[in-house]
Order: sequence, then C-alpha cells, then structure tokens
Amino acid sequence: MTGGNTGIGRATVTGLAERDGRVFVASRSRAKGEAAVAEIRASTGNQAVFFLPLDLADLDSVRACAAAFLARGEPLHGLVNNAGVAGRRGLTRQGFELMFGVNHLGHFALTDALLGCLADSAPSRVVTVSSDAHYSAPGIDFSALRRPARGITGLPEYAVSKLANVLFSAELGRRTAGTGVTTYALHPGVVASDIWRRVPWPVRPLITRRMLSVTEGARTSLYCATSDAPEVAAASGQFYDRCAPRAASGVATPELARVLWERSQAWIAA
Repeated sequence: MTGGNTGIGRATVTGLAERDGRVFVASRSRAKGEAAVAEIRASTGNQAVFFLPLDLADLDSVRACAAAFLARGEPLHGLVNNAGVAGRRGLTRQGFELMFGVNHLGHFALTDALLGCLADSAPSRVVTVSSDAHYSAPGIDFSALRRPARGITGLPEYAVSKLANVLFSAELGRRTAGTGVTTYALHPGVVASDIWRRVPWPVRPLITRRMLSVTEGARTSLYCATSDAPEVAAASGQFYDRCAPRAASGVATPELARVLWERSQAWIAA
C-alpha cells in the first residue's frame, strides 16, 4: 500500500488489517510511516502491519522499496497504488513533472518491479487510485511531462496524471490476461485528504468543501482489493466508482495506453 500512512491509504490499510490482512505500508517519511503502523496495530489488534520506505518521486527509491519487499520472500496478493500528490509544482529526481512522476511513473515502476511476484502469487490484484478528474484531461502532451506544472492549482497536470492511472490499469489488464493477476483503477470519491495540502490556502477550502471522509473514500479501494464477487474478477482493467464499473474517459483508448506504457518502460529503464 503506497501512501498508507495517511488519508485514504491509511483508512484502506486499517480496513485490510481489520480483515486480518498482512499489510506493508510504503511511504516517504519513516517517522510518519512507523507511527501509522504502530497506531494501526494498536487499533486493529493485527500485528502483521509493517513499514517500507518509498519515495515515488525518485525511481531509485522505488527500486529499493521493491527490492526490500522481494528480499523477504513473501507472496504478494495485492498491490494498492494509492499515494498521490496534487497542487504541487516541481520535478521528480529524474526530471518529470511532479504529479505525473509520483502519481503515475513511480507507481508504474513499482508495479513493474513487483509484477513477477504478483504473478507467482496469483490470484492477485493491482488496485490504482485514480480520480474522475481524468475526464477533464484532453489527452497527454508528452512534451509537457518534463516541465513543472503551470498555473496556481496544477489541476490540468493532475488530471493528466489521473488519466495516466486509468490508461496504465487498462493496459496492465490486457497484458496480464490469463495470468491470475487482475487490475483496477478507481475514483475514490471527492475526498478531503492530505493530497490537497499543497494547494494554496485561498484555493484549498474551495476545493475541499463538501468532500467525503477518508473512510468513505477507502470503500472502493477495499472493494476492488478484496471483493470475491465473480464480476470483479472478470472486470480486470476497468475503471470503478462507488464499488461498480464506470465507463472511463473517451480519450482513454487502447492506442494511447500502449504508447504511454511503452514510453513509461523506456523512462524507468533509462
């Protein structure tokens, strides 16, 4: 679980721990991550909750996180790509627009590194938290992915990163068909989570008003990760909202998904 120390991620980890899951919380801050693990253990009574360091804005950290997990020799039945940033300007360590680099490329690299373990552990699932913000993205301007976000809110770049989540999940579903690995992208609802903490104060209250709680926002993530309904297993690659499939944006085509996948593979190999 990426970003499992706060917000929707923490609520999802808590839900998995309450179901007696063995859960790894991957987050950037060791202090916050280990504190969250201790609190989740105490609140759920499940001691099988652990911390792994992960900075999705640095592909070297992503590789180190995957290697640390694989070194344990444990099965992996679920990967929840939950962490995300919004409203932030800047570049990742490897020079990608920050929201795209964290929300998509870091998760792409992590999934790629763990895909063999997921296949060996099948049945397994990859759940990626996207957003209905992806509907507002007109496509992907690949030339813009190497410069910081423009404007005050960064919402156009955020929408592109969430479109990338949907494209990635759909293409992963096509590539893992028949392997026992299924994949889902989802809209958690409009949630008042820490993802909006970097949006400037005059704008942030306007964005976060009337949003769902993080517990409500975790429901679809938990459903996609744990539901034993036959229709879920048959819906690999689809976009979910309110625990049900929903048509993704019309620009989320297989052709664009393939191009994004191939470029992402080249970027993480560089």
